[in-house]
Amino acid sequence: MPTYKQFPLADTAEGLTEADILSWHVKPGDTVTVNQIVVEIETAKAAVELPIPWAGVVTELHVEPGQTVEVGTPILTIDVDPGGASATPEPAVEPAEEEMKPLVGYGSKTVVTQRRARKGAEPVPVAAVATPAVTPAPVAPRGGYVPLAKPPVRKLAKDLGVDLHSLTGSADGGVITREDVERAANGTPVITPVVDSGSRERRVPIKGVRKMTAAAMVQSAYTAPHVTEFLTIDVTPMMEFREKLKKSREFAGVKVTPLTFAAKAVCLAAKRTPDVNAVWDEQAQEIVYKDYVHLGIAAATPRGLIVPKVRDADSMSLKELAQALTTLTDVAREGKTSPADMANGTFTITNVGVFGVDTGTPIINPGESAILCLGAIKDQPWVVDGEIKVRKVLQLSLSFDHRVVDGQQGSEFLADVGALLADPAMAMTY
Repeated sequence: MPTYKQFPLADTAEGLTEADILSWHVKPGDTVTVNQIVVEIETAKAAVELPIPWAGVVTELHVEPGQTVEVGTPILTIDVDPGGASATPEPAVEPAEEEMKPLVGYGSKTVVTQRRARKGAEPVPVAAVATPAVTPAPVAPRGGYVPLAKPPVRKLAKDLGVDLHSLTGSADGGVITREDVERAANGTPVITPVVDSGSRERRVPIKGVRKMTAAAMVQSAYTAPHVTEFLTIDVTPMMEFREKLKKSREFAGVKVTPLTFAAKAVCLAAKRTPDVNAVWDEQAQEIVYKDYVHLGIAAATPRGLIVPKVRDADSMSLKELAQALTTLTDVAREGKTSPADMANGTFTITNVGVFGVDTGTPIINPGESAILCLGAIKDQPWVVDGEIKVRKVLQLSLSFDHRVVDGQQGSEFLADVGALLADPAMAMTY
């Protein structure tokens, strides 16, 4: 007799309550092996591929790509004994509360989760079971328009950086096709979806990275008293040094950018002003000083703003930093940054200069005490030895938590970073 098991959406050790189904890697009738990747989901932090802990034959997929699913909801049914006689699984009543085992590869801790309370309803505990259970109805998408597209088309859109929410499908029923995605990627004008007949507005659900970013920024803005200082510097020597490095054998094939120099300057300056690399612990009523720098780099990706970290950046040489930053940005743009790679940062750099913007007032990431913003490097008139010359000029801005960092410490740190960027040889004195 067949033995059916239901594969629930598990908490991927992030403490999350829901995720979006991006694409299925299997279909009914497929044979799977233990730890085979069966589905890609998008949490509030990253896209994650989930393995299945059993071998067998997939009998049913319970949710469609684009749907939001709560933790503990069965998303797939598998027959782990396909050699048994054909039979229909007997329904079983879902228990009110039961331990949920995390997926293979996400640790061995036991987690009990609870669904988010809906309007007019009490919170309902959710259990994930590996025994036969009632097949649930598909989870309805929430919050507005959900683009209709098959998994291969969704993957193509993800690879090309096309937002499916911006497209209207040309196929029957408004289904988005491969051609629709390719036209959008090539810059052909696309029609945005209409929610209601005659409406000129478009509604997009707040979820995933956008939801997480919004919550983090609100938390930071209303808990940490922000102070922002600005500094304009001549970085002509830095840019000249960069050209020398490009021609050196040691840096052959290594991409050195202004961000690389800024990362090195932050690590050096933080040693002289450790307050910017500390954090305010409200619960413990302590300031925690970090003797390491896990450097966050704010990265704009097709999925939204994320901040992956370079671990122990302070222990790296300039070349190692350059290589680490290249890998970090490449992985982020591919949407492959893992949740673990975005956790536990100590300081962040954001570079608005890549968009041609002069400067900004960045918001500190929760769990940190300062963030440095790099503006665009532009040719501007500058006084050099009493004469006006055209130089490479950069504006820096530093936001810091005034509970941890006083004006003196913030100013000294910003001045140190500026001095290191204005004259890279200053690094020899640190």
